[in-house]
Formats: sequence, C-alpha cells, structure tokens
Amino acid sequence: MKRVYLDNNATTPCDPRVVEAMLPYFTEKFGNAASRSHPYGWEAEEAVDYAREQIATLIHADPKEIIFTSGATESDNLALKGVFDMYRKKGNHIITATTEHKAVLDTCKHLAEQGAEITYLKVNDKGLIDLAELEAAIKPTTILVSIMWANNETGVIQPVKEIGEICAKKGILFMSDATQAVGKIDVNPREMGIHLMAFTAHKMYGPKGVGALYVSRKNPRVKVTAQMDGGGHERGMRSGTLNVTGIVGFGKAAELARKEMDQDMARISKLRDRLETTLKNKLEEVYINGDPAHRMPHVTNMSFKHVEGEGLMMTFNQRMALSSGSACTSASLEPSYVLVALGLGDDLAHSSLRFSLGRFTTDEDIDIAIQSIEEGVNHMRSLSPIWEMYKEGVDLSQVTWSPH
Repeated sequence: MKRVYLDNNATTPCDPRVVEAMLPYFTEKFGNAASRSHPYGWEAEEAVDYAREQIATLIHADPKEIIFTSGATESDNLALKGVFDMYRKKGNHIITATTEHKAVLDTCKHLAEQGAEITYLKVNDKGLIDLAELEAAIKPTTILVSIMWANNETGVIQPVKEIGEICAKKGILFMSDATQAVGKIDVNPREMGIHLMAFTAHKMYGPKGVGALYVSRKNPRVKVTAQMDGGGHERGMRSGTLNVTGIVGFGKAAELARKEMDQDMARISKLRDRLETTLKNKLEEVYINGDPAHRMPHVTNMSFKHVEGEGLMMTFNQRMALSSGSACTSASLEPSYVLVALGLGDDLAHSSLRFSLGRFTTDEDIDIAIQSIEEGVNHMRSLSPIWEMYKEGVDLSQVTWSPH
C-alpha cells in the first residue's frame, strides 16, 4: 500500500541531495569549526562559512546576519528573550498575535512573568491582523512587534511589509517567525523592514536540529543578549559547538530552494487547488479556513462540517499523514486555538484537517488523498445522527442537548 505524506508543515523529508552533501561531514570531515589550529577545524569552518553564504543568499541577507541555532523554536526564544533583556531599559512592551506558534506565545508568557507587558492582537475571520489595531497598540514602552510571516495551520500570510513600515515609523524592532515561509516563497527581511527572523532547515528539505536567526546588522544594528553562554560562538549571541553536518545540509537545502522554489510552488499550488476544488465538488459543507488570497501556495486547511477531524483521520491514518485542527492536551481534546481565533465554532474547528504539500507530492498522492477523504467523510456522516438531522432540515442551533 502506497503511503501518502501531506504533513510537510510539520516536517519535510530530507532531499537526497542534501543528505549527499552532509555525508562526508559525519566521518571524513568531522572537525570542530572552532578548532582553529589544524586542517580538520579549518575545513569545518570553511564549510560553515559557505553554508552561511548559501542561507544568506536565499533570504537576501549578509552572511554575518545569520546566527545558527538548533531550530526555529530556539531562534524565537533567542529573539524575544534576547531583545527583552537587551532593550528593557527602553521599555517592556511586546506586541504579538493570538495565532502565533507556541514557540512565540509560550516565550511571551515566560517574559510576562519576568515583567514584560504583552499585547495579543486578534485576527479577523481570514486570519489577518488589523494594521490600525497594531498601530494603536504601540506605546512609548513598546520595544518589539513579533508577527509571523505565514501561519503554520492555515498558511495565511500576514501583511509583513505594512507591519514593517509601521514599526519603522515608530522606531520599534520587528521580529517575524518565518519558519513556514523561508524556502517556499521569496523572503527578504530587509525589504520588509524585519530586524529579526526565525527559520529552520527541516521545513525546507534539510535536516532536523539546525535553524537560524536573522539579526539585522545595519539600519538598525540589532543586538540580542545571549541565552546560552560558553565560548562566545556566533558573534557572542549563541554559544555551543556548531552542528557542522546539519549546517552543511541547511546550506544545501537553501541553495536548492533558491534555484527550485518557483517551479516547485507553481506545481504544488496546482495540486493544492485540485485537491480543494475536487473535494468541494464531491462533498457537501466543505469550508476553506483562512484567507484564500493571502496564503502559502502549498497549504490548505479544510473543515468538513459535522465530521470530527480526529475520527476522520482514523479512517485513513495507516496510509496517509495529515494534521487535524485539534491539539491533544493532557486532559481533553481542544479545538485549534488558531481556528478559534478566526471565529470558527468548536464544531468546524474540530472538523478541520490541514493538508501541507511538498516537493515530493505527486498527482497520485492527491488522487489517493481525494479518494480517502471522500470515503472517510461519507462513512463518518453515514454514522452521524447529527448529519442526518442536518439533512432533514433540523436547525441544530435550536436543539437542546441533554447531558448523559
């Protein structure tokens, strides 16, 4: 049975060309990039420098603006905590959005316990922040605005250029979690007025365990307080022995993305559109969540009314990998906070699936996905008394449900 992978927002497979580039650095070229006294170290340092250039070229940056980390979560932490520590004499106010990744939201929660004041901007039913609300939220103590480039659940792209212009006008730093955007669309932080930007290798066909933080070096020159001490690596911002093998893979992935992402995304977006159109034609009560005009070309988040997403996935999860719009908590199954923020009721939020296509997604994969979803939804609805009531014209909002 062919297995279909449509969960590329969670992680992408390593491109075989990336693996090939990495292999020598496990055994033959295994030096520590900080060992400056012998050829093994020089060789490793040279490889890191080259990868830094490859990554900087992808995002139109100076190689010296690339700080290597263990991944986007660490990059988010370093940016938020590092800016708060460095600039807290100027102010303690940070602005973010309710739909950010937990790496940002949980870090902001931590900073609030350290004395930060956090403003959480709401989003509209398309998943976009209101620029007027952002500007109105800025106060004399505001030191940072942190808004993600593209949402991990819906693919919705925020108006980053306009946000950057507001921050520039107010003299405030702008940080963006661009984890889901880098390597898939053209990303240029300087052009967008972004001063700090988090991203990672494993969302763009590179290895897990290596990421980067872009830190602007001019207009303005941004400084962050290191969150890990011990050796002063990465221009004093992030100590620790560099993951040379992973960095080499990151660099190769960036190079491939720069050369191939336009053709990749043109093909993938057609597959995504076919998936959406066919399912909407074959099934009733199917909804696309998030702004259809401002979103990543490889993502769709769809709700199938009166079908529980987790249950739907159980009908095909042996042969197809997807994410549901629900996140398992320790005590209960909660609807996605991102979809709730868009104004979806619990019923639609619980009935959502995220499809994230990738470089290796094929037409056959989409055919299998369409068939699996159609069969699964029809099966679930055939067992559902709620769907039966809905089809009979019962107004479910007027029904009084008695507890068991």
